[in-house]
Amino acid sequence: MSALRVMAVVATRGGLPTAAGAELLGLARRLCAPGGGEVSALALGTGAGEKLIARGADRVLCAADGALADYESERWTTLAERAAKHVRPRVILLSHDSCGADLAPRLAFRLDGMVATGCVAVTLDGDSVTVERPCYGGNAQEVVVLCALPAVVTVRHGCADAFIADDARHGEVTALESAVPDARARVVERRRESGAGVSLEDARVVVAGGRGLNGAEGFEALRDLARQMGGAVGASRVPCDLGWCPHSMQIGLTGKTVTPELYVAVGISGAGHHLAGCGGAKNIVAINTDAGAPIFKHARFGLVGDYRALVPALARAVAAMKAAGAA
Repeated sequence: MSALRVMAVVATRGGLPTAAGAELLGLARRLCAPGGGEVSALALGTGAGEKLIARGADRVLCAADGALADYESERWTTLAERAAKHVRPRVILLSHDSCGADLAPRLAFRLDGMVATGCVAVTLDGDSVTVERPCYGGNAQEVVVLCALPAVVTVRHGCADAFIADDARHGEVTALESAVPDARARVVERRRESGAGVSLEDARVVVAGGRGLNGAEGFEALRDLARQMGGAVGASRVPCDLGWCPHSMQIGLTGKTVTPELYVAVGISGAGHHLAGCGGAKNIVAINTDAGAPIFKHARFGLVGDYRALVPALARAVAAMKAAGAA
């Protein structure tokens, strides 16, 4: 059996790994721990270098070309392929987000490997890689064994612990040749939502709305509560499909995965495909008019009633507590 090498494709922001990127490095470090393998981190678009080494990488490969700071599938796939052939990893880890879900199958095809997306656990068994992921709309878990290497795996946010930063760690930083052929498609414009505060993935408090809000106007009450609590606003699939809010707010099996300290679910029934994206929250508070809604089985606290009265009352109570604390 060859020496174990794991490569993590790490997203960075401001020269630091994102929360999801730090989790990937932590997972890679733990996979290598039994046999003392090597962890490589691929950082495209930034030179995070020493910060990624402090977070568990033994080797960092950087492509510092500013033009690669934003995801472009063809160019990133070429560079990721180049890095993988340099490192020769048994496992390649990516975050399960829009970029990772697009890049992973392309990279596995280029490397003649296998791919598994949306995973919540990764283990090694000899030369094979075993992963677990939700299936049947989040109502069950399946176990998949990847026998062809490299195994390219996207991991859901919140399913692994980040490696505690250690500035005393030493490693190697290698600059990748970032020149790649011109892409057949190019980005002509990027638009970001105005007023966006803390991201859903990084928020310690998430206030999410579902079909029970009965319209887009219901999200205004949620935004006020989220502002008072310093959190972010999310949604289940139905409000996004109905156009009440953008799909970037969607949480669930086909949306984002969040693991906040507090998750306030308003008008959300608690279907398995939604819980797949928020079930890792440390505390769930459910607000619903239906006392028999499945969400209450997963909630630490529950309120049965009309959100139009309960959510503003919660916002006022939080504001009063903050005012009392400042006095």
